[in-house]
Amino acid sequence: MNISTETLNVLKNFSSISPSLVVKTGSILRTISPMKNIYAKFTSTEVFQKDFALYDLNEFLGGLSLFKDPEFAFDETHIKIKSGRCESMYFYSDASVITAPPEKDIDLPSKDVTFQLSDEDLNSLLKASSVYQLPDLSLIGDGRKMNLVVRDKCNNGSNVYNVDVGETSSTFCFNFKVENLKILPGVYNVTISSPNLSVFNHTRLDLCYWIALEPDSTYES
Repeated sequence: MNISTETLNVLKNFSSISPSLVVKTGSILRTISPMKNIYAKFTSTEVFQKDFALYDLNEFLGGLSLFKDPEFAFDETHIKIKSGRCESMYFYSDASVITAPPEKDIDLPSKDVTFQLSDEDLNSLLKASSVYQLPDLSLIGDGRKMNLVVRDKCNNGSNVYNVDVGETSSTFCFNFKVENLKILPGVYNVTISSPNLSVFNHTRLDLCYWIALEPDSTYES
């Protein structure tokens, strides 16, 4: 079995959300952060024929650098990785010691605000957060426009970087921690539910992230 570059890129992204991975039979891969404030789901082109768990996903992915165009065989106790004359056996972990994600999608209580986030805007916001050392990202609506704002909401004198992402008739301030925006690059359709939950749907891949808002978020319809 081969694993596509696309799926490997998603797994690398998942390793930034959780250090471990539980795989169920089929094509759906899921992960959840240790704090359970980020949940992600991806439907791959590959179909996995058995359940297994990897305790250190980064280690597994790092080991793939030893191979060129590796092939994978999923045995009862381990994954056999082979390329040319080179071969490795990577053993599964006990799934009971890993925090497994839910096997059902999370339903939003409401769909209060929607907008599209471009790859360019996402990159610029994350870069601004890094350059200015700003920990917070806020989606702010003033009844006319929506802006994504990178800032330190605990410091009124902090630097600010904002991007106009559309129009709205509502007033709100939905707050995220930038460190929770562990999403693969791309264009996303974003839906915000005022009871402190958001969904980021990738427009090209069958990839979705549920990210909790900060509890000080506010919304007035």
